[in-house]
Amino acid sequence: MNKIFTLLFLGAIAFTAKAQTTPSTQPYGKVDQADLELKACDFEKDANAEVLFDKANITYDINYAIMVERHKRIKIFNDHGKDQANIRIEYFGGDGSEGIHNVQAETINLNNGKIEITKIDKKQIYTQAVDRLRTVLTFSFPDVKPGSIIEFKYTQTNESLGDFPDWYFQSDLPTRYSELNCVVPDELHYKNLVRVNQPYVKNIVDKGTDSRDIALANIPSLSDEPYMSSRNDNLECILYQLQTVSPHGGVSQSFSDSWKKIGEEEVNYDDFGGQFKRKLTGEDVIITKAKSLKTDDEKIAYIFDEVKNTMKWDNNYERYTNDGTSKAWDKKVGNSTEINLIVNHLLNKAGVRAYPLLLSTRKNGKVNPAYPTRYQFNTSVTYVPVDSANYYILDATNKYNCYKDVPHNLLNSFGLYIDKEKENYDIMFVQRTTPVRNVILVNADIKPNGKMDGTAEISSFSYNRKERVENYKQDGEKKFIDYLREDDNNLKITSLKFENMDVDTLPLTQNIAFNLDLPGSDDNYIYFKPNLFTSLGPNPFLSENRQTDIDMGYLNSYSINSLYKIPAGYKLDALPKNVSMTMPDQTIIFKRVVGEQDGTIAVRYSIIYKKSVFFKENYAGLHDFYKKMYEFLNEQIVLKKS
Repeated sequence: MNKIFTLLFLGAIAFTAKAQTTPSTQPYGKVDQADLELKACDFEKDANAEVLFDKANITYDINYAIMVERHKRIKIFNDHGKDQANIRIEYFGGDGSEGIHNVQAETINLNNGKIEITKIDKKQIYTQAVDRLRTVLTFSFPDVKPGSIIEFKYTQTNESLGDFPDWYFQSDLPTRYSELNCVVPDELHYKNLVRVNQPYVKNIVDKGTDSRDIALANIPSLSDEPYMSSRNDNLECILYQLQTVSPHGGVSQSFSDSWKKIGEEEVNYDDFGGQFKRKLTGEDVIITKAKSLKTDDEKIAYIFDEVKNTMKWDNNYERYTNDGTSKAWDKKVGNSTEINLIVNHLLNKAGVRAYPLLLSTRKNGKVNPAYPTRYQFNTSVTYVPVDSANYYILDATNKYNCYKDVPHNLLNSFGLYIDKEKENYDIMFVQRTTPVRNVILVNADIKPNGKMDGTAEISSFSYNRKERVENYKQDGEKKFIDYLREDDNNLKITSLKFENMDVDTLPLTQNIAFNLDLPGSDDNYIYFKPNLFTSLGPNPFLSENRQTDIDMGYLNSYSINSLYKIPAGYKLDALPKNVSMTMPDQTIIFKRVVGEQDGTIAVRYSIIYKKSVFFKENYAGLHDFYKKMYEFLNEQIVLKKS
């Protein structure tokens, strides 16, 4: 099966314990002098801070409620690492299912050879409601400076049956030691997803239960990389999902072990399924107008625009409603699910087949189809099947979304399809199979004084159109011109006009007049690069190594055609050759065709992508391809005075 969806199910399989190292943990408040004197991370020298250890002990009470005792210690190396002193812990405290207790935090410094401990004032520990269900606990460490050690511990309780917390060994800091110790009752049976790329330093597993004591050491940080998907998709971790409870002498009960069960639970949840048919104030006017339109596409476009222009998104992606759809509609403000369930409701009332679809945004992480759990999702949208091969996915949170385009931050993952009437609940893969076109036409005259005057017409389709319209309307014309110039100070845009700015089903056309100083030119030679306005920017894959898979989201197709008039008194001295280059698996094709006729140079670039996801194991080939492609894109044409 494709690597993205591969699970490593460990369950209660016993591992052969690796050679065990001495755990790098100490009791709260006890610190090694060597750690206070530590100047840099041993295995990641440029780190601003390092997790010295992060340890959790997990136990259960007689009702299978979970208690987590966590202790974390961080070393600050420089001023850039001081941000680690701001702690934020989010949990489900609104319904009382989770709670955080016994918080302790302190800063430890070494002053003139003496250890000084500054404990945080309990009054400086704050809890605040995020929404009706979520609560956040925050605090900041006092007296933090380069060389400080900060540590905190707390107890977290969860009353939900067997709701085991995810454990991430890896973070944005290097971690010297990370340990998870859990004592699981033999009545509880979990399915595990383990994503670990290095040997354990401790790996003790109870053969009869899911109890285990596992640890990793010297775990490198995970840095952000161009076109990486969610950090949660890539961090080393272990995740637990409750499958069954088998009480001694009782009947075994299964939990959320299929997508059908997840769907059934969601439609019976008042803050999701209970909202499907909630009446909205004044909805009859919208429904009547929609029904008067001839085609489903017209009805979809009308209702989608009506909702996205009426509702203000509160910038929260949620898989449930907070105030409910009716109240959100009255307030004209809602979270992602409230807004999109309103779209779904109105479409169904207007006679268009529409269904809720639970999804995960790119930042939240990809949904693993072999790991059924609602917690993988963080939003919902409206799914409208068009025919057996085509569908619309509507997300009305963004004012610049078009009903015909699946929002790009929802692509390349699975969603849970909800058909309450037919009791059909299953997952579907969300992708875009047609390339997004970029068409650039340039016509320019080269001047004998080493300058260029010309015009350009850029046609931006689909996601490229959305991005440019959004940037222009939010940031203004000056910043948009800087974006077009790609911060090239030699390039001046003297005129900018748009077509189709307010018609989201048509490409955005940008008509540009420009002049360009050609650096390096002198009395005898003129040099220029014929890759103007490509929007390709610098090569994103300069790094020799790659930690994460590459997810470009969607397929792109570039067509760049340019005409350059040679000035009188000059002739060609160097003209790039025609090039055709293809990735070994045919997933990217690059072509360059260059020619000269009657004093005009014609240059055509074509770049076609046939795949949007590339695995890190194949990065070397992609890296080499991009290196050559950017060399070809930046190759100069040289004119010589005749």
